Amino acid sequence: MNGWTVSDIPGQSGRIAVVTGANSGIGYVTARELARQGARVVLGCRDITRGKAAEELMREQVPGADVRLAVLDLADLASVRAFAAELPEEQLDLLVNNAGVMALPQRRTVDGFEMQFATNHLGHFALTGLLLPRLRAAGPGARVVTVSSGLHFLGTVDPRDLQMDHRYRRWIAYGRSKSANLLFTHELSRRLTAEGSAVVAAAAHPGYAATNLQTAGLRMEERAVAERAVELLNRTVAQSAEDGALPSLYAATAPGVRQDDFIGPRVLLWRGSPTRSVRARWTLDDRASAGLWAASERLTGVTYAWNGD
Repeated sequence: MNGWTVSDIPGQSGRIAVVTGANSGIGYVTARELARQGARVVLGCRDITRGKAAEELMREQVPGADVRLAVLDLADLASVRAFAAELPEEQLDLLVNNAGVMALPQRRTVDGFEMQFATNHLGHFALTGLLLPRLRAAGPGARVVTVSSGLHFLGTVDPRDLQMDHRYRRWIAYGRSKSANLLFTHELSRRLTAEGSAVVAAAAHPGYAATNLQTAGLRMEERAVAERAVELLNRTVAQSAEDGALPSLYAATAPGVRQDDFIGPRVLLWRGSPTRSVRARWTLDDRASAGLWAASERLTGVTYAWNGD
């Protein structure tokens, strides 16, 4: 993996990818570079105006890019179901579960779930389950890549209080949702292996990359001074969105990616070329991952169908 860059991405001609949260940040870069290598990319975006602007910019940066915008709000299970139902492709080679929110003040979704847990985990859990038959149909080379964070070390999922109803702390809630991403990947990998599937489930994290993710919560609360401070920190300390997208692109395209791999920046979970990353021990706990899976099926109403069942 030493020095792996976008120039090392294998050709993607003939492959079909869905990237959630593709209108900005590492999601935009991930979608753009997949399209640059010949993939047909569906841009799953919540905001149609921002999505259209991203689609136009992508076509300018990659002439001839085969990209298409589709509305997808991970915080609304009806939107997730509609997106999956309206996706015309019968086969799907790659699903990048990238969209996310960070450290928001306590909010509820239209379905009544805590916003960070719902957007970062439940929406992607439902989307993956709805699209898994199309990933299976693509055969060898199909992958599910879920974007977690080095901040998953802030806390594991508490099965007694999945949505932090009793004492909400925004950063702990974010860390738990990112642990949920890794527990989901762990359990999905285990189940895919058990059924002998060719689909590979892996996870990635961008390190500290300068995107609008860090300032969204501050903007919601109109904390202008704190927002400017974070923007300054992004400019001086963080790596670029282009570099932050490398782990996702590696997990999505590089040969040799294995079930349940966790790919991140080489240097201190922060920056550098992609490599297999350290992760909290609790994200490899079979009992915890199975428990979260069962709860996620119950909350979303999406039950995965397994070959042989």
